[in-house]
Amino acid sequence: MIDVYTAQHIMDAHIIKGLLESEGIPAEVIGDALQGGIGGLPVSGLIRVRVAAELADQALALIADFERAQPV
Repeated sequence: MIDVYTAQHIMDAHIIKGLLESEGIPAEVIGDALQGGIGGLPVSGLIRVRVAAELADQALALIADFERAQPV
């Protein structure tokens, strides 16, 4: 498993996970349980979405398409 997305918020991570899974790519969110300890931990890089290494390129392409479609 490798990281394909680093989220700012738990909801962002779960949206990406749902996007990937809707396209047949199993994904997992890691670090979401750490958010309660944010006061003593660095804020960035805690919540990540991971997929199997062989699916990473496909996952990254889907994430890029999703991000391009979002309003600025």
